[in-house]
Amino acid sequence: MTVQQALAKLGQLNAQKVKLAVTDIDGILRGKVVSFEKFASIAEKGFGFCDVVFGWDSGDTAYDNATYTGWHTGYPDAQAKIDLTTFRQIPWEQDMPFFLAGFSDEKGADLPVCPRSLLKKIIAEAEAAGFLPFFSEEFEWFNFKADNGGEKDMHGHVPLTSGMFGYSVLRASQNSAFFNDLFDLLKKFNVPLEGIHTETGPGVYEAAITYSTALEAADRAVLFKSSVKEIGHRHGVIPTFMAKYHESLPGCSGHVHQSLWDAEGKKNRFYDASKPDAISETMQQYIAGQLHCLPYILPMVAPTINSYKRLVEGAWAPTTLTWAVDNRTVALRALPGSSTATRLETRVVGSDVNPYLAIAACLAAGLYGIKNKLPLTVAATKGNGYTNLDNGILPGNLAAATSAMKQSPLSRELFGDEFVNHFVATREWECRQYAKAVTDWEVKRYFEII
Repeated sequence: MTVQQALAKLGQLNAQKVKLAVTDIDGILRGKVVSFEKFASIAEKGFGFCDVVFGWDSGDTAYDNATYTGWHTGYPDAQAKIDLTTFRQIPWEQDMPFFLAGFSDEKGADLPVCPRSLLKKIIAEAEAAGFLPFFSEEFEWFNFKADNGGEKDMHGHVPLTSGMFGYSVLRASQNSAFFNDLFDLLKKFNVPLEGIHTETGPGVYEAAITYSTALEAADRAVLFKSSVKEIGHRHGVIPTFMAKYHESLPGCSGHVHQSLWDAEGKKNRFYDASKPDAISETMQQYIAGQLHCLPYILPMVAPTINSYKRLVEGAWAPTTLTWAVDNRTVALRALPGSSTATRLETRVVGSDVNPYLAIAACLAAGLYGIKNKLPLTVAATKGNGYTNLDNGILPGNLAAATSAMKQSPLSRELFGDEFVNHFVATREWECRQYAKAVTDWEVKRYFEII
């Protein structure tokens, strides 16, 4: 879409205002509503947006250890460029026009610390190697009632439904207005779902977003998380995408599905009927690349303190550096099948991720394996992946994972020093905030007996 086409479209809609949004390092949408006249003046040249969105955490507390921006820079504006191809209308806001934007530096190049820009860089590397990457993400999340009625759980919240009830037609029907609005309104917002169902756990849903090219897939995933919260609010529902809401319940995933196609998008390069399980050499190298890189890029797919409460044995999330064909206990689940459906599912990813960073991490690691022709020497797991320690285990907490990423030449080769330095500083900040917090567990354990 050109600027002229965008303005003509908005004119046809008689649009008086437009919503613009960017994403911060945690994948949270930050944005503003501007008048049509303002949009017309910035549609081509871009606009200034305070760079504090890369200088504070998810709670708007300013980092004291970041170099990109801070009190030492005065938090100036960064240049944001509207991506006109992301045009949508928000059906639950009177069809208000909406666009995503990304950041550029003073020379007009993509800003290295911008998550959307980082993904664009990795996609360009895939295209230069002759691949067109297709991705999709699926999310699990808990839903709670916004009112004060009902029996509260240990955190003081009332689940949308009680009991476990995975794949329950009954539970979905009991909240059909919310359930159907998610499906229907998201489709109108150009975030189409392949399917949605209840998952095991009180008030838990799972949705699979329809696959698309990698950047569009990440856009859809970011918009999905925000949209679910906005639609939920209109139904008196509070959704949460925490990776692990309750220690006795399964965590919530953000599994990434991926495949590489030829440049024209006509041939799935992961499929080879002549190979065992129809897994091509390209796919084998891609899997080998992810297994090799995962320990050094883990914070990009498990970015919070809470992420690692999900990655525990026997809770439907992986703990070992394993792969297998259609096995839900391993880190990488190969799904061979037809020439159109063969793909890889990276199961390490939790629902709390920034989708731009998660997809960039998966794609960059897989491309690393192809570029370096890494053989898939790790045998496919048979049976329980939690007990297969032959290839090692994942770092067990954010501090260890961040340290591994910070010290790794590999992460810097994949993403560049500027991004890695900024990102690991934000994760170190997250660890420091957690380290000084006094938790309920500590009070319950030590208050009287010590």
